[in-house]
Amino acid sequence: MNDLSTSNASTYLDFNALTRLKGEAAQDPSKAIRKTSEQFEAYFIQQMMKTMRESIEKSDLVEGGNMDTYQDLMDKEMSLEMVKRGGMGVANMMEKQMLRAQELSTQDALRLHAPKTEAQALPLHPARQALPLNPEVVKGYQLERFNGFKLEQLTPGAKP
Repeated sequence: MNDLSTSNASTYLDFNALTRLKGEAAQDPSKAIRKTSEQFEAYFIQQMMKTMRESIEKSDLVEGGNMDTYQDLMDKEMSLEMVKRGGMGVANMMEKQMLRAQELSTQDALRLHAPKTEAQALPLHPARQALPLNPEVVKGYQLERFNGFKLEQLTPGAKP
């Protein structure tokens, strides 16, 4: 296993070290894959420890303003030490998977993810056709139309 110093392992929090890692990735991608997977495992372990600590009920006797800050720093250092000693195996699995994916050429990857059938293109503006209506339903919505008004002659003196 690679010896992982604290300065290299903490690069997930250090932007300058991330820039250095990008440069190393351009020169030797497999070495950068290993470092990146170790950093991810350290971050994963740190977040797991943080979540575990949040699930524990806190006592009023130990709780202090700076306690959380120091606890986070300790979790970070503990996670880095765990990764140095082999960790949980997440880094190894990630490294194997990324190296396997890197070995595939672009054409192989496209062939693996190609659809099994030829996709049919849909027209941008499909032809619109009126939908047929059921004649029984149409009768219920028909309006009565009158061509004129019926005027009744009123006799003089008659009340309407």
